Amino acid sequence: MSDLIGRTALVTGASRGIGQAIAVRLAARGAAVVAHFGADGEGARATVDQIVRAGGTAYAVGAVLGVDGDVETLFAGVEAHLAGRPLDILVNNAAAPPAGPLGTTTRAAFDHLFAVNVRAPYFVIERALPLFPDRGGRIVTVSSVATRMANAAQTSFAMTKGAVETMTLTLANQLGARGVTVNAVAPGATRTATNGPVFETAGLAELITGMTALDRLGAPGDVADVVAFLVSDAARWVTGQVIDASGGLFLGPRA
Repeated sequence: MSDLIGRTALVTGASRGIGQAIAVRLAARGAAVVAHFGADGEGARATVDQIVRAGGTAYAVGAVLGVDGDVETLFAGVEAHLAGRPLDILVNNAAAPPAGPLGTTTRAAFDHLFAVNVRAPYFVIERALPLFPDRGGRIVTVSSVATRMANAAQTSFAMTKGAVETMTLTLANQLGARGVTVNAVAPGATRTATNGPVFETAGLAELITGMTALDRLGAPGDVADVVAFLVSDAARWVTGQVIDASGGLFLGPRA
């Protein structure tokens, strides 16, 4: 399928895991991809190399998010590669991981979580909008099923994802008149090359699988396919939604 030919996408956090899978999937469907990375330049270059080897177009742009000047640094690189072309698709995937339960999270870690997971996507969207076409465009932010599950170890993380889900709803209403759709995708337990060792913990994969309706752990490609749908013309009438891409994690007893 080549339904994204002629479009350009910015994917933040594209050096590994879900972000890398999203970048590769959008490129496979024809989009030119700007693959953002924070610290993992080698991973971003691997993403770009994979896309280019498959015949696609991609560029790596580095910018540490959650610090002063982050958005300016990011878009200096983005605009250099756009070379006057519009930006059609923005995928906010980059995020800081959970920082621990109440009583263990430091104020600095809490503030960092919100700076990366909430402040950065908000201002990235603000900065991206002038680069969008006069009418149309797609914005997708990666959330988490943590917003609908009570997990004490992820309280502050879940709060950040709840914030971007609210942002998704309100911006969809604000930007709809421009033909811009704004949606979010909420993955569940997703095995990646980076977190793979976590799932090797005795009994953990079996426990999570037992709570998942589709009876397996997620893979990055599962989430990438949902994002690819949301940025396509097939999703032109879908906006303001949070799409659960968890395989039905924690829907209820499976007995």
